[in-house]
Amino acid sequence: MSWPPDSLDRHLALQMMETSYLAATAALIWLGLYYLPIGGALLRLALPLPLALLILRHGCRAGLEGIAVAVLLLAVLMGPVRGPLILFPYGFLSLWLGWGWRHQCSWWFTLIGGLLIGVVGFLIRVFALSLLVGENLWLVINRTGAALLDRLADFLQLSFAADLSQIQLMAFLLILVQQLIYTLALHTLAFWIFPRLQTPIPDPPQLLYGLIVLDLP
Repeated sequence: MSWPPDSLDRHLALQMMETSYLAATAALIWLGLYYLPIGGALLRLALPLPLALLILRHGCRAGLEGIAVAVLLLAVLMGPVRGPLILFPYGFLSLWLGWGWRHQCSWWFTLIGGLLIGVVGFLIRVFALSLLVGENLWLVINRTGAALLDRLADFLQLSFAADLSQIQLMAFLLILVQQLIYTLALHTLAFWIFPRLQTPIPDPPQLLYGLIVLDLP
């Protein structure tokens, strides 16, 4: 064995170290999101970024390894159901964004894919949590949609009684808007933070450029 170790050995060692540290970071953020009483919004924004950064630095294989490590760690700490829920949508979202940014894909492409992953992951998480707590959480979302319809009717001074299909459509639209804002916020944070870590992502499209780009040093 040669000494000092060659660049390939150093690269593998760095990849293993960053995989373990970034996977542990994602797992700690997930634990904080579940058990800390404050900071949920910030933790939710930060959750996909460590594994996306790992993919940008070392490729999709390292990202898959990082997600596997995070899921195994959380399954031990939180149980076989709550731990793997990090995959929906955060784990798959980090894979998608990391792959897209690594291949210099357009923001529109990664935004649309992230929106779809976010919506499907949200619905899967609602179903799984409904089984855990023994209550249909989709009804809670429907009540939110019904309340929004009532406020919209009051604002427009309309008198109508929304039926179930309209309430569910409004609830689904709320999920779409929420996931779109969330995915756009992830792109914005990565665009601001990752260049400082020597791992930039593609520039935003011209339509979003004035909204995203700041006069950063």
